[in-house]
Amino acid sequence: MSGVDAASAAVQNRILRKVAVRLMPFLCLLYFVNYLDRVNIGFAGPNGMNDELGMTATIFGFASGIFFLGYLVLEVPSNLALHRFGARKWLARIMITWGAVATVMAFVPNATTLVVLRFLLGVAEAGFFPGIILYLTYWFPAAQRARAVALFMAAVPVSSAIGATVSSVLITSGHGVFGLSGWRFMFLVEGVPAILLAFVTWFYLTDRPSEAKWLTAEERTWLSAQLDAEREQTEAEHSWPLRKALTHPRILALAFVYFGIAYGLYALGFFLPTIIKGFEQQYGAELSTMETGLITAIPYAIGAVAMVIWGAHGDRKRERVWHVALPLLLGGLSIPIALYMGNPFLAMVAVTVCAVGVCSALPTFWALPSNFLAGAAAAGGIALINSLGNISGFAAPYITGALKDATGSQRAGLWIVGIVMVAAAITVIALKAAPRTDSPPQN
Repeated sequence: MSGVDAASAAVQNRILRKVAVRLMPFLCLLYFVNYLDRVNIGFAGPNGMNDELGMTATIFGFASGIFFLGYLVLEVPSNLALHRFGARKWLARIMITWGAVATVMAFVPNATTLVVLRFLLGVAEAGFFPGIILYLTYWFPAAQRARAVALFMAAVPVSSAIGATVSSVLITSGHGVFGLSGWRFMFLVEGVPAILLAFVTWFYLTDRPSEAKWLTAEERTWLSAQLDAEREQTEAEHSWPLRKALTHPRILALAFVYFGIAYGLYALGFFLPTIIKGFEQQYGAELSTMETGLITAIPYAIGAVAMVIWGAHGDRKRERVWHVALPLLLGGLSIPIALYMGNPFLAMVAVTVCAVGVCSALPTFWALPSNFLAGAAAAGGIALINSLGNISGFAAPYITGALKDATGSQRAGLWIVGIVMVAAAITVIALKAAPRTDSPPQN
């Protein structure tokens, strides 16, 4: 490396490190709270909610998954609003509304009301995740983006790992507080942080590098110039306007890939506590609520480490396709065998391998659309991929629950998880990283 290149790399590393230290811990905290409010119904179900509200596995799966139909309705317009009005204001608005709905869930009188509130929770949260993925493109060049997304999305397995323990503690120790059942107390306590953090978000986040007073004038100029040049190059090479980003078959194919990743994520997120509870019947193991929470945390804790390492490896190698496909194949082939193991230890090994696969595929996947989308097209395209892909958040728990009711076993549902993940891996290999730049423009 020449002296000039070394000096430029040192400047880049210093500025991006400063950006990461400022933004990433806070964004991770926001996503931790977001994801926990999204999946804590998975802890409530087998710990009193299903019995108290008279819910079958099918109804529980429907209530878990209808959240994502609300997501589907408003995801794209929400992300376009964030692109127009800025992340600071729009994310704060999202957090206040989702926190209010999440808190009200503590007082549901019946399953019908729970289903309605879960739908409204999805409406309230629409735009949060793709908004932050878009926001990261405003701050990190493409070569460092998978690592940044991996650090942010590490909040998913960390939320699942820590959240499993926290939720179990709240359910166990909160029973009877304010006259509420333990699962109701959990909903109440876990909904409030989103409202409080909304006010912090309003004052803490910075919309663009050019507005960052916590960078020096030289740092602001350098980072803005780098990102503007990269965006202009992307637009010149691929020329994807917003309308094309919302209608092109490639976007729909990427949405299917994300559907496969998220299918595995949500099948585990909503049903892993129930699967582990089932060890009592299958293997004769007696587990308390706390023990179930601690065991649930293991796959996600390992997945969090794998996610960051794999995302950094993809950036270092400048390779995306196989860094998505290989983890998907690993997870898809491992999960169906989990419940065929002869003891709970081997079953948890298989589940953990699946969790590692899902977590490792997530961050590098989100580097794929930004290879050829920029500006409003990136806002709309990323939101559309996320909203269509998150249909799996409805399909996975509902299909898994329905198959459990129909067969009396979790096995059929987990076979579907594996098949969908392998199909997604094959699709991303066929797509490659980006469309050819020498193809004729498509309007």
